[in-house]
Amino acid sequence: MIVKIDFNSDEAIYLQLRNQIIVGIATEQIKEGDSLPSVRQLAENIGINMHTVNKAYSVLRQEGFVQVDRRRGAFISLNADKYEAIRELQEELQVLIAKSICKNISCEEIHQLIDQLYQSFLGCGS
Repeated sequence: MIVKIDFNSDEAIYLQLRNQIIVGIATEQIKEGDSLPSVRQLAENIGINMHTVNKAYSVLRQEGFVQVDRRRGAFISLNADKYEAIRELQEELQVLIAKSICKNISCEEIHQLIDQLYQSFLGCGS
């Protein structure tokens, strides 16, 4: 998986890294059990601070995408608590839908966009 950081983005670097790893899992570029680079190695490869990578890994661990083992390092381990994931998704979608309503985006347009994005992750997009 190739990580691309936009240093001009308003989004924090650790969140960009977190999001790219999650997308990598969803698109199966990274699979359950795969090791992630060490904090030091990834920081050097991208050209960012080690604390930034560590923060991204910590967030991924808290969210149930990664486990960290002192001997093995960080690796993909999907802790699937579906009900918790749905609750978190609902919280995130609430704000996104509110923003969409403020921008006059219809319910049908939101559904269409979600369907397209979901299908693109499954490799069956149109």
